[in-house]
Amino acid sequence: MIPEATIAYDFALVILTATILGYLARKTNQPTIIAYIATGLVLGPVLFDVIGESQLVSLMSELGLALLLFLLGIEMKIDDIREILRPVINIAVLQTVLQTALAFFIPLMLGFSMQETIIIALCTVFGATPVIVKLLTDKDEASTLPGKIDIGVLILQDIYLVVILALFSSGTLGNPAQIGFTLGKILVLMSLVGLLSMISSKYILPVLFSRVADNKHAFFIHGLAWAFLFISLTAELNLSIEVGAFLGGLGLGQIPYREELKERIRPVTDFFMVIFFSGIGLSLTAENLLTYWFEAVVASILLMVGNFLIMFYLIDREKFTPETSFLGSLNMTQVSEFSLVVGAIAVTQGYIQGDILGYLSMMALITMTASSYVINYNHEIYRRFEHFLRRFESEDKEDVEVERYKDHAVIIGYNPVVRRLIPVIKESYKDLIVVDKDSDNTEELANEDFEYIYGNFNHGEIRKASGLQDAAFVLSVTGDEKVNHHILRDTGRKTSVFLEAGTFEEAAELYDKGVEYVLIENVLTADKMADYLELYVEDPEIFREEIQEDLEAIYWGGRSKE
Repeated sequence: MIPEATIAYDFALVILTATILGYLARKTNQPTIIAYIATGLVLGPVLFDVIGESQLVSLMSELGLALLLFLLGIEMKIDDIREILRPVINIAVLQTVLQTALAFFIPLMLGFSMQETIIIALCTVFGATPVIVKLLTDKDEASTLPGKIDIGVLILQDIYLVVILALFSSGTLGNPAQIGFTLGKILVLMSLVGLLSMISSKYILPVLFSRVADNKHAFFIHGLAWAFLFISLTAELNLSIEVGAFLGGLGLGQIPYREELKERIRPVTDFFMVIFFSGIGLSLTAENLLTYWFEAVVASILLMVGNFLIMFYLIDREKFTPETSFLGSLNMTQVSEFSLVVGAIAVTQGYIQGDILGYLSMMALITMTASSYVINYNHEIYRRFEHFLRRFESEDKEDVEVERYKDHAVIIGYNPVVRRLIPVIKESYKDLIVVDKDSDNTEELANEDFEYIYGNFNHGEIRKASGLQDAAFVLSVTGDEKVNHHILRDTGRKTSVFLEAGTFEEAAELYDKGVEYVLIENVLTADKMADYLELYVEDPEIFREEIQEDLEAIYWGGRSKE
């Protein structure tokens, strides 16, 4: 039995160290996952050896992995890549084949055994979905054509990842016939559970979450409960809990509440991920990490260059422009953190030893560090090579127009005022996005012919999803000072901003900051009431006609009376 004081001390030390290293990682434009792995290396046998692995750490690490896959499932909105689905499938399938071949050839060339080579190849073929999506989102490039191609390929790779995780977790990797039978069984069961998840996203989840969305605690608990429901289901079917978490998240990724769910669940996931990746670092010794350090450096260089060339060839083959091919390829050069996930499971199952996990960890650290800078400076790198890439230009190469919100209108909040204004706004702007956190409006808004996001606009991911920085017109009827602050901070000078204030003092301050128009709803209501009262005193009959016209306008909004 581990004393409670020791557990508390260990966790406090892990969180404190991860916080410090995470701050340094952000300051140097590095993924925080590197900081989490480094936390385990610093506190474990590699450096100070002040914390060892424990059953509790192992359990929390497993939960962290499940929640990461759950969040990954929520990220997978099929509509985001629908317009480029065919080329994305072509790229993803061939990329998986070619990259697996490359990932197999490199360790074999470096002298690893056949079994180690197979495991290493399976571990290093995945893209780093959480890292790449986060970096592209921070740069506002997730909705560009190269970003959508990359995310589409990563989505299909994630399905491959889940199959591999299930195969490794089954513990039945023996002869080819046994592997084939196990793989077939996994695919059938996954298809059935995935179908259940997608059907639920259409008929069950919207109703379920509409009832609890206004209660942030119940909303959060229902999201986690859905994850554990699918975790329990797949556990009963002898599939890994990661498969269940991923498929459960996949259903939630298709409903209007996905952005808010991601915001609620991400902090919990981040906490468990600290434990998971720190746990990998804690499980390594200096000997594990350094046994194959030279091979890890060579393999990292070869894989980054090879992955770039494979992706460039495949994107170019689909007749995209050289710029799209170059940027899309540059974003996909790193070895994924999932190499450590699969590697850790392989160690647990006895397929490889700790020194191979150390080799994978070294590769992940090298490639994630390098490629983070590559992604952050991808356009600068492209300009350096632009003259060389002109040889790949031809008249039959053309980029597909993808849905990317720019110079659009964003409305925050939904009430009768907004309902009457929407027809006017739609006439003036090509695209409209409405963000609202009132679940009573979800059914109505989800069926409208404009984009709808359920969520609190104070959350950064919600603002990014609305394309606030590129909006031409923004209207907020929330009266929330924090929302107003975010809008004024994130919008450009060319954006027309209409906001709501509670008092004349707030309105004057907003006007001073350049707001086009400030709505003071209670003042408008009082003025309208005074007008009605004066009209009633002058002529009750005309008053009733006026009221009737106003009521009809409110009822019909912008709807066709036909």
